Amino acid sequence: MIPIETIAMFIVASAALSLSPGPDNIFVLTQSAMKGRKAGIFVTLGLCTGLMFHTAMVSLGIAAIFQTSELAFNTLKIIGALYLLYLAWQAFRSSAANFETVNDDLLDWKALYLRGIIMNITNPKVAIFFLAFLPQFADPSVGSITLQMILFGCLFIITTLVIFSSVAWSAGFLGEWLKSSEKSQSIINKMAGTVFVGLAIKLAVTSR
Repeated sequence: MIPIETIAMFIVASAALSLSPGPDNIFVLTQSAMKGRKAGIFVTLGLCTGLMFHTAMVSLGIAAIFQTSELAFNTLKIIGALYLLYLAWQAFRSSAANFETVNDDLLDWKALYLRGIIMNITNPKVAIFFLAFLPQFADPSVGSITLQMILFGCLFIITTLVIFSSVAWSAGFLGEWLKSSEKSQSIINKMAGTVFVGLAIKLAVTSR
């Protein structure tokens, strides 16, 4: 059995990492501000589903491929960068009117959920991060390493879900204010587009 002290330390570390500025929480923030709290929650669920994918990869040892294969790493990061540029294009072309008419009935929850998944699994840095982070807390003397990796991955996902949902809820207040001002709506669309371009460039130039 994994010591409770180790689990507590892992949760604290996971919370600190989830709170630090990064592509995923910035993505949740911008989507929540543009489309409302529930949109941010569905994006968060998608991101956490992506983390399940990375947890499985690490548990099975597949993530090591991205650490050792430059071709695999570069291919995945290019796909991720292109997707971010696509999101930037969508944000730049969105008008104030489009922003204003968004409501719970019109939002495509499946699309938002899928967007979160794609955003997460096309970032090879997440796979490598999991490969480096999770094993630090595993101890062969307390049982199966694979099962420990799965447990730590689940704990990380739960922690991320709580924190990112809080970010989405808080950003929703910004979205409510934006609905009352067309100029503000235009500004947030341009800001979101700029953020996506910046994240795409950062991902494109990142190295293993």
